[in-house]
Amino acid sequence: MNKLKQHLTSWLIMLPGIALFSFFLWVPLLQSVRLSFYRTRGFTTEEFIGFRNYTSIFSRHEFRQALANTFSYTGWSLLIGFVIPIIIALVIGETVRSRGLFRTASYIPNILPGLAAVILWRFFFSADAAVGVINIILGHFGRDPRTFLTEANLVIPIIVLTATWRGAGATALIYMAGLAGINPELYEAATIDGAGIFKRIRYVTVPAIFGLASTLLILQIISIFQIMYEPMVMTGGGPDNASLSLMLLMWEYAFTARGMMDFGRASAVAVITALILLVFTGIYSFVNKHKADAE
Repeated sequence: MNKLKQHLTSWLIMLPGIALFSFFLWVPLLQSVRLSFYRTRGFTTEEFIGFRNYTSIFSRHEFRQALANTFSYTGWSLLIGFVIPIIIALVIGETVRSRGLFRTASYIPNILPGLAAVILWRFFFSADAAVGVINIILGHFGRDPRTFLTEANLVIPIIVLTATWRGAGATALIYMAGLAGINPELYEAATIDGAGIFKRIRYVTVPAIFGLASTLLILQIISIFQIMYEPMVMTGGGPDNASLSLMLLMWEYAFTARGMMDFGRASAVAVITALILLVFTGIYSFVNKHKADAE
């Protein structure tokens, strides 16, 4: 009876949190899955059509383009957004003086509202030679202005750079917290053995933060796979769908003329995105478990 009372008390304590979690997460998720099997008018279901929404979007060029773009976003994010915070953390960690100042400076972009940061960078890359900062600089060197945000091969790296600029400092602080937990004696021993800074990073720092880095890696993939308002504000998905992401396509199906308020098709895109992320998370869990078993 005592154990039963303890369990009952525990469940009563958790009940408000479980109720809120279910209402704000599971109910919308299950509703999206349900809507994806219906022809809809707004949120109103008209007819059960099975997998027809899924076959319809797979046959559409804009979905295939958005899927390829989203993987491209992920690739560029791993190339730019995953490496830069680690470099910032290592550089600040090796700094002797004004370390607190550099930490604060690296975090300041994260204070800005996301939409404001995107608008700021849109003006930064503006084609207008009187407004665009880069084109103003190019003008001083006698170069013609460029339309960066209308060049298909540049828009995705630029958008990833924008997102990285805002979030890299906060991620770097997490890495710095991980670096602070490394035993200083390991660095001292490596220095006595004649290891320079790069060898200390390779043989001491990287193994120590590997677990943290792998966790932040999967979180970054999940985050960048859901990128939406950056391409929406900077390029509107253009030029010619070159920056269209899955989440932006979902929004367009649901709220613009492209989908004519087709929440069923939009929900299908959302479910496909969730399944892809579920596969990534499963791979991450499998690799981590295999590594833990090997150790």
